[in-house]
Amino acid sequence: MPILERIHLAIMREVDRQGSLTAAAETLHLTQSALSHAVRKLEDQLGVPVWYREGRSLRPTQAGEYLLAVANRLLPQLALAEERIQQFAQGERGTLRIGMECHPCYQWLLKIVSPYLAAWLDVDVDVKQKFQFGGIGALFGYEIDMLVTPDPLYRSGLHFEPVFDYEQVLVVGPQHPLRDAPWAEPRQLSGEVLITYPVAIDRLDIYTQFLTPAGIAPKRHKPIETTDIMLQMVASGRGVAALPRWLVEEYAQKLDIAAVRLGQQGVPKQIFLGIREADADIDYVHAFVELARAHRIL
Repeated sequence: MPILERIHLAIMREVDRQGSLTAAAETLHLTQSALSHAVRKLEDQLGVPVWYREGRSLRPTQAGEYLLAVANRLLPQLALAEERIQQFAQGERGTLRIGMECHPCYQWLLKIVSPYLAAWLDVDVDVKQKFQFGGIGALFGYEIDMLVTPDPLYRSGLHFEPVFDYEQVLVVGPQHPLRDAPWAEPRQLSGEVLITYPVAIDRLDIYTQFLTPAGIAPKRHKPIETTDIMLQMVASGRGVAALPRWLVEEYAQKLDIAAVRLGQQGVPKQIFLGIREADADIDYVHAFVELARAHRIL
């Protein structure tokens, strides 16, 4: 008779999320006594405690940490399997859940989603920009089915398809002294306010491929969430930004901004679509990849 059941994994995850048996019991629609009994029974069957009890709080033991990792990995897969089977039973194909690790790529994605939805009437599309475990973890954890990223992390079981090349450039406003320069040097940004998306510095190309190797830091780093506000700030002389050239050229039609090459050689980049290898033969997944390749941005 199997010891571990799905409810045990759900208990592990909810107790960790909620921080107490009382809150977890409410989320799982159980009484606290029933939940406590289930935890004690599981520990008796396993022969090892899974929680340290610290007053009203619970902290996972080493065995509990392992079970929690299993729960976080398996429960989303089971939920997805049930959802897909239900969709098949209702004559639907499913939902393609796309994760974004490329903030400025949202406009590009919209150009693909429209014809894709027209071609695949029985497939829905959902776009996620925040993940519980990061982009790669979200793929492995079945939070998403596809990841749009400029920085693929190759792992066994994943496949990354390059879909287009682009150049990362500096964006400056109308009165900026670098506006007509052939390229910018790192030292020229030491007195600048650098506006970026709210992403860790070690994942920003302007730092990793331009400033940091030269030992340079900007005067100030200002995170802004939306592309429109970021470029309005640049156009009003409040700072500079680093974005794909194609995106800057689109916005330059309505804002007084200009693109300047980062260094004499520039900063070349690629956008990749990451999928699970096991999903590569799913027709509507494959079709999206092919459509994305056809919508390359030059």
